[in-house]
Amino acid sequence: MPNLSNLTISKASDLLEKGEVASVDLTKYYLDRIKKYDEKIGAFLLVAEEYALKKAAESDERIKSGKKRGVLDGVPFGIKDVIVTEDIDTTAASKILEGFNPPFSATVIKKLEDAGAIILGKLNCDEFAMGSSTENSAYKVCRNPWDMDRVPGGSSGGSVAAVIADLCIFSLGTETGGSIRQPSSLCSTVGLKPTYGRVSRYGSIAYGSSLDQIGPVGKTVEDVGIVLNVIAGVDSLDSTTVDLKSQISNLKNMESLRDNIKIGVPKEYFGEGLDLEVEKIVREAIDKYKELGAEIVEVSLPMTEYAVPTYYLIAMAEASSNLARYDGIKYGVSAISNIKSQISNLSDVYFKTRGAYLGDEQKRKSILGTYELSAGYYDAYYRKAQKARTLIKKDFDDIFEKVDCLMTPVSPFPAFKIGEKKEDPLSMYLADIYTISANLAGICALSVPCGFTDSKLPVGLQLMGPRFSEEKLLRIAKKYEDVTEWKNKWPAI
Repeated sequence: MPNLSNLTISKASDLLEKGEVASVDLTKYYLDRIKKYDEKIGAFLLVAEEYALKKAAESDERIKSGKKRGVLDGVPFGIKDVIVTEDIDTTAASKILEGFNPPFSATVIKKLEDAGAIILGKLNCDEFAMGSSTENSAYKVCRNPWDMDRVPGGSSGGSVAAVIADLCIFSLGTETGGSIRQPSSLCSTVGLKPTYGRVSRYGSIAYGSSLDQIGPVGKTVEDVGIVLNVIAGVDSLDSTTVDLKSQISNLKNMESLRDNIKIGVPKEYFGEGLDLEVEKIVREAIDKYKELGAEIVEVSLPMTEYAVPTYYLIAMAEASSNLARYDGIKYGVSAISNIKSQISNLSDVYFKTRGAYLGDEQKRKSILGTYELSAGYYDAYYRKAQKARTLIKKDFDDIFEKVDCLMTPVSPFPAFKIGEKKEDPLSMYLADIYTISANLAGICALSVPCGFTDSKLPVGLQLMGPRFSEEKLLRIAKKYEDVTEWKNKWPAI
């Protein structure tokens, strides 16, 4: 059997097509790695071993009979546990959904399974995707494979940890304010937040409905492009999706970066609070583009200082609304059977259930979001935040008339110690300071590995582009990836 370690999608697909490895054997390889290594990493909440092997056997039959469905046929992947999967439990890493077995699969899952990809299981995350460290999972903490004492980032920490630890070939994550890009930076994977409307959200358990987006995590830029090709597109079940040509051209044979490409570097992203090592590494990556012929210009996004309060006001309001359905009656686990003697009215059912089964961060967002949406406060907080959001979006619209893309840090600091920021929510919220604006503006953005600190902790470079410019952004990122060594670095687990 050939060496199966650290396979990309293309390499795995080639091996499968040539008959050098069977999908069943490839799937067993990853299932064995999960059994061997995931106890200390905590990337998986559920492993669907029987289901995966059944689907892998079906893939092998198709490939043998010359009916391979495409590059993803037979390729194993993992799914963030906020994306529903028919007959495979989906908990959103919350006790309130423990044992929930969805009656349908999300649109993105149907597309990937139709393409022949093999589901290995569900990946750990912050509860209801609300967090920046994957410490807020109700089941277990996820650890960074580069340093097990540190966080992998969040909320898609399991999605990136599984990919960089080679527990799957690629994964799906979700983003509300940077939850794919920030952990990708902290773990040295490629993570893409598509434009809002590029990928269907149907079947993704909602956090902030006007901000959420599903996206791919991969080992290379090409892998991310391959997955985006499959999951993108209009969906009649999600009215926010846009009917645009979704295919990304073959990134393997990408033409040279044209000489007149213009890259904007926002001065607001290189100020107070940015770790000096992170700044140095990111600036060196930007300088590499200059060597490749790009024009680098300093630009300004003056509304950046308002991004954090704007984002959290909107996200908390939408979280409050979306979490309201988990009442112990229609949705979720109910505390009624355990506390009958304490229940005297309907309100008791709500309070006791949500008090017992929701985490601290989820309660915090529910309380603050409900407060700002209440009579007398809506105009002062939520409406004002929406107006600020419009100005943030205008900042980006104006800048993208002058530059092809923006380059910035992803996170202001490398991976931090587990527990270091858990008792300080504001400090944790600032972990997303460079990523949340892209969600507010609805643009596409990605993180690509660009180096390591002296402590051997990964750092990512953020690329942001105009709405629906994913192909250009991936091509620009691929050029950097081709001339650097970071895609060949793996943690010793």
